[in-house]
Amino acid sequence: MNPEKSRLNENREGGKRWHLWGPYLSERQWGTVREDYSADGDAWNYFPHDHARSRAYRWGEDGIGGICDYKQRLCFAFAFWNGQDPFLKERLFGLSGPEGNHGEDVKEIFFFEDNTPTHSYMRMTYRYPQAAYPYEELVRQNGQRTRTEPEFEIWDTGVLRENRYFDLTIEYAKAAPDDILIRVTARNCGPALAPLHLLPTLWFRNTWSWAADVSRPNLRVGDDHSVAMGVIEASHDALGEYRLVAEAAGPLLFTENETNRERLYGVPNNCRHVKDSFHDAVVRGNAAAVNQDQMGTKAAAHYQFVLAPGETRSFRLRLQKILQPALHAFGDFDRIFEQRRQEADEFYRALAPACLSAEHCAIQRQALAGMLWTKQYYHYVVEEWLEGDPA
Repeated sequence: MNPEKSRLNENREGGKRWHLWGPYLSERQWGTVREDYSADGDAWNYFPHDHARSRAYRWGEDGIGGICDYKQRLCFAFAFWNGQDPFLKERLFGLSGPEGNHGEDVKEIFFFEDNTPTHSYMRMTYRYPQAAYPYEELVRQNGQRTRTEPEFEIWDTGVLRENRYFDLTIEYAKAAPDDILIRVTARNCGPALAPLHLLPTLWFRNTWSWAADVSRPNLRVGDDHSVAMGVIEASHDALGEYRLVAEAAGPLLFTENETNRERLYGVPNNCRHVKDSFHDAVVRGNAAAVNQDQMGTKAAAHYQFVLAPGETRSFRLRLQKILQPALHAFGDFDRIFEQRRQEADEFYRALAPACLSAEHCAIQRQALAGMLWTKQYYHYVVEEWLEGDPA
């Protein structure tokens, strides 16, 4: 029996909870029916993409290439900034139902490349333009087209011309059910020097704003934090104590996963630091936007660098239950990553029928990876949604 099948058996028999963490973070939470509290049932306009960076979700979270525990209490994903966009790229962009000439449609390029049933190894790539992302042009051009015309896609804008984009490959490998190794690799595919900001982000789904009797989790700087190793510690009543270790991290940023009421509604905020504070800190250079006491319910490490044409840089992180000092985080990192990748190869070799060619085996594997990557947490209590929240 190959190692991946053994993990499936352990998970099924209750010996080890290999499904505790996985790619359960949605690609899109904004514009969904469960986030719609409008009087007329217009989910798209009640919670548009423009609100997503500033407004706390009620029922779920979203992100790019992200993971979370199976009840989506603690979430991890990446945010990016190319130095040109008006805000960080924290989530995929797409057209709402009324905006698209063929209905709702994601306007991004990403590839789900590999995944195993226990999510012991996962890989995906997101393609991020180096020029300003053409949000307005995509909305305008598709809005002008009829149903009989083709859709206007991101490559039609010219923003990817001359390969002026980053390929951002995100990989995960599990050392244990509650110990996840993370590697992100950025490649400049274009012909010129290009700056990139990379923010691996850890945050709690907001469960405390909707009921008075729910305790608030917290994130804080870890005791083992240093210049060589950024450490964010997380405490949750049910999930326990976790730690995110970021190798050679830049500054650590902290804020709250709370709605920016001032930006959206023109009324005072409930707290000083809000969900979109990282946008102000990174894009606008407003250091006061983040919590200088370095605590909150949303946190990120901030990497900033410039890539030459064709240059690649990788960064290592580890999200784990706090069982030992953080200084051990990367000693076995590369070995485990390679081992899990080889075990994924072994699992899919055993799964493929003998009659398949190498090309067909690759197609089968990536097709299954796509389905496994889209296994997402869906939380929606209709009775509570209909009655509204006491808080």
